Amino acid sequence: MKEKEGKLELIATKSFTPYPEMYRVIDFLNKNLKHKKVMFGLTKDPEKGKMIISIYEI
Repeated sequence: MKEKEGKLELIATKSFTPYPEMYRVIDFLNKNLKHKKVMFGLTKDPEKGKMIISIYEI
């Protein structure tokens, strides 16, 4: 079922050990893959000490 236009659809998530340069990687991916209608997000899970990358279809 297709979401309403303008909504983000979560495709996948993955958690990993944090490292500072990951924000730059996410920024690079978002700038260069915008035309493919995907967006990447990065969140921090302070309870587990992990970073979570999310991939969305826009």
